[in-house]
This record gives sequence, C-alpha cells and structure tokens, in this order.
Amino acid sequence: PVLVLACDRSTVRRCLDKLLRYRPSAQRFPVIVSQDCGHAETARVIASYGDAVAHIRQPDLSDIAVPAEHRKFQGYYKIARHYRWALGQVFRTFRYRAAIVVEDDLEVAPDFFEYFQAAFPLLLADRSLWCVSAWNDNGKEQMVDVAQAELLYRTDFFPGLGWLLLAELWDELEPKWPRAFWDDWMRQPEQRRGRSCVRPEVSRTMTFGRKGVSHGQFFDQYLKFIKLNDRFVPFTQLDLSYLKKDEYERSFLAKVYAAPEVRVEELQGNRRRELGAVRLQYRGRDAFKAFAKALGLMDDLKSGVPRAGYRGIVSFVYRGRRVYLAPPADWTGYDPSWS
Repeated sequence: PVLVLACDRSTVRRCLDKLLRYRPSAQRFPVIVSQDCGHAETARVIASYGDAVAHIRQPDLSDIAVPAEHRKFQGYYKIARHYRWALGQVFRTFRYRAAIVVEDDLEVAPDFFEYFQAAFPLLLADRSLWCVSAWNDNGKEQMVDVAQAELLYRTDFFPGLGWLLLAELWDELEPKWPRAFWDDWMRQPEQRRGRSCVRPEVSRTMTFGRKGVSHGQFFDQYLKFIKLNDRFVPFTQLDLSYLKKDEYERSFLAKVYAAPEVRVEELQGNRRRELGAVRLQYRGRDAFKAFAKALGLMDDLKSGVPRAGYRGIVSFVYRGRRVYLAPPADWTGYDPSWS
C-alpha cells in the first residue's frame, strides 16, 4: 500500500490525484490515507475519492505534554504520534509486509510506482539496506543529470519524503519509536545500524507544502527547486544488481577515487573542463560545510552523515559536470559529533 499521512491540508487532492493517475494497479498499490488533526475540510476532500482510497482517522487528537522548552515543537510530537499509529495500522491491523510512506504535500513522478516496484526485491534481498527513498536532498535542477534519470545510488542518509520500508523494520522500530522528531531519530547510528537507503539521481517526489510544522524552514532555499522527474524510466526492466553492497562498493568507490582531484576555486572558475568527472576532497567538518555552502549543496549533517552521502561521499552536478565531494580514501566512518 501507499500510506498517505494527512492532517489539515485540503491540498492533499494534488497528492492523491497524481498517485491515482500514475498507479498501474489498484490491487497492487492500495492507497490508505491516514488523517490526523480532525480537519473537516480535508476530511471532505479525502471522502470525495469514495472507495478509490481507504480513509482512516487517528483517534487521539489530544495535546501532548511536552517539556517547557519544547512547547513550540508540539506539532513534531503530534506528527511522531501519528506516524506510530498509522504505521501500526498498516503493519499490525492490515498486516501488509511493506509500505510506501508519503505525506500530504508530496507530488509524485510518472514512474514513482515503477521505481518502487523495481527496488522492492533489492530491499528484500540485501540486509544492508533498510529503505528505498524517492528523494534526492541535493536534487535541484542544476545539480542533477536529467539525462541519467535511471541512475540510482546508495546513501547512508535517511532521506524520507516518499520511502519504502518492510514490516520487519517496523517490528524493530516500533518498540522504541520516539516522541518527536522521528526522521532525525531515524538518522541516529542506534537506529540506522550501518544500513543504507537507495535514492535516485532525479527525485521521484517533490514537495509543495511550504506551510507546515517546520514553517518553510528549507522550502524557499532548497525544496521548491527540487527537480521532479518527468521522463518514465522502465526500472523493472533494468538490472539494479549494481546497488547490492559489495558490487556498489567496488564500482562506486573505484569511480570516485579514480576521478582527478580539483580545488574548489577551479570548480567555481569553471577551469579544467577537460577532466570530466572530478573529486573535491575535504578533511574535517568545517571543510565539508564550507565546500557544500560554496557549491549550493545542503550543508547540514545529521549524526555526522551529509545529506545524500555514502561513505562520506556526496555526488552531484556542478556547472554541467559530475563532482564527488569526498573524504580521503582511507575514510573509516562517520563522526556523530559533526552536526
């Protein structure tokens, strides 16, 4: 199923219209809308779809007792409570073995379902993966190669924003589910446990929800510029075995560390164009943040992991060429104090 978490956005219609337009099968991809907040107008919009979607309602709408310094974060506590309840319904009550999770302010790409259908067997087969995400955190139009819309990566950063998980993962997370800030909690080493997610070069979701609990925190700077893929890629006909851990580490790391090293000034000055793909090396947190800022990447780190990073490497396009922002080749692991 696709689990849509909704609250008080009547614009959930934009999300549902695209899901229903693009899904190849109502049997294979039932849509379940879980509504929190009890917002009447949003409930009417959801009801207008009749039995094309299942509408479930979070029963506990009470305020949550939060520490005084978190009073302004009440919304994040309610979101975590809603996620816990909704995922519990999908995996405990309806007993599905996997689910794709989206929120009410996401619009999906034409090949959204094709992507997840192709990546699902990979998630089942590779225990070093714990999710498949439709989202590239650095997926601004000028930072991705739209000609390589079929390109997928492993990432150590939990991207969310349209993601697939298995019931076994919920078995593991549910008993310790946090009271608030669930997505950053997922990014902590205790939850991630060295596992990765699959993510695309070009995002298969985009967010149109500027107004929300985070008050548009990243929206104006990054999110509204994310490129939504518009070219259908027949993922189920492609060989995705390159994403299996051993193979990926062999090929991806070889490619990154074979790329010639350049200085950030050379990149910014558009020099040494003849080199093709290049590598920009950072040592230390401050260098990473300075380079990320200079090149327009998201520069925040969660438990030491950069957005879209794999083994500390962030792959992106700058002025039309592939760049790997990478730590030295003898990298040994993330430092959770980098944040």
